[in-house]
Amino acid sequence: MLYRLVRPLLFQLDPERAHRTAMHALELAHHAGLTSLIARLPPASPRKVMGLEFPNPVGLAAGLDKNGEHVDALSRLGFGFIEIGTVTPQPQPGNPAPRMFRLVQARAIINRMGFNNEGVERLLMNVSRAQYRGILGINIGKNFDTPLERAAEDYLYCMRKVYAAASYITVNISSPNTVNLRQLQRSEGLDRLLGALVAERRELAERHGKRVPLAVKIAPDLTQSDIADMAALFIKHGIDAVIATNTTVSRQSVEGLREADQAGGLSGAPLKALSTEIVRQLAAVLAGRIAIIAAGGIQSAADAQEKIAAGASLVQLYSGLIYEGPVLVGTVARALARASDQH
Repeated sequence: MLYRLVRPLLFQLDPERAHRTAMHALELAHHAGLTSLIARLPPASPRKVMGLEFPNPVGLAAGLDKNGEHVDALSRLGFGFIEIGTVTPQPQPGNPAPRMFRLVQARAIINRMGFNNEGVERLLMNVSRAQYRGILGINIGKNFDTPLERAAEDYLYCMRKVYAAASYITVNISSPNTVNLRQLQRSEGLDRLLGALVAERRELAERHGKRVPLAVKIAPDLTQSDIADMAALFIKHGIDAVIATNTTVSRQSVEGLREADQAGGLSGAPLKALSTEIVRQLAAVLAGRIAIIAAGGIQSAADAQEKIAAGASLVQLYSGLIYEGPVLVGTVARALARASDQH
């Protein structure tokens, strides 16, 4: 209710400024002990996925807290897990502004942020100061000026850096806002990248005395053949989870709307059906051998239940929070807990 009163004011601001304002307000509420006025914590509904115990299946998708600055405040909203990033080896400003656009009529967002972040060292400093001890995913990417043929070096660098701090690590090869990044989803390049990451993970596991699960975040703009080829590689290399999906470059569902022709990735309600279909296809070819984490278009409990029914074990929220507010976390978590109890 509170967010519904505030949202019209936030929507008067540029989307990036509104984001900063909302996160500042959340921090203030957290330090004042008032987050219970924003969102009610859901009951525990444990799930074991990737060998980790999740207190509930509703997570925060990467992108909202790129630098891990707000982990403690966000954790008070009831998330079962939080994913921060995408982080790159070196700080980078991302693409020029304006670079985020609301399509309110479609309950959607277009962004072309371009992995803007303060670098992996700053993220780790922020994480070290946080009191949060829940499940923390760290999403890693490459710097925009690293040639594609050397992309593995950036991913390996980030993985080494974040390994000790992460509950799981997500390899982002699917953002449409870093030039040519999605080429890493092609079979030959993906095979090499995953091979390098898994070999490095073996060494890191021995050094740190723990095996950190690896997830890969994929695009929704894939053919059935693409999905089958990628799934085979995930199985071959022992990847622990697939996050389906990132944003889409398709504009089929928003044609004619104001700002719909802006470059970037489209998220929100128009992505729901496309991302759910990718989850369904992945579930068919993976047959339970690798976990699926569903993201894309979840703006209600029914949307989340649809993802679970399609084959996902966990779900992640982002754009839905912008349109529905923090209460969405508990709403979805409680609905999934009831459905699990009934099952």
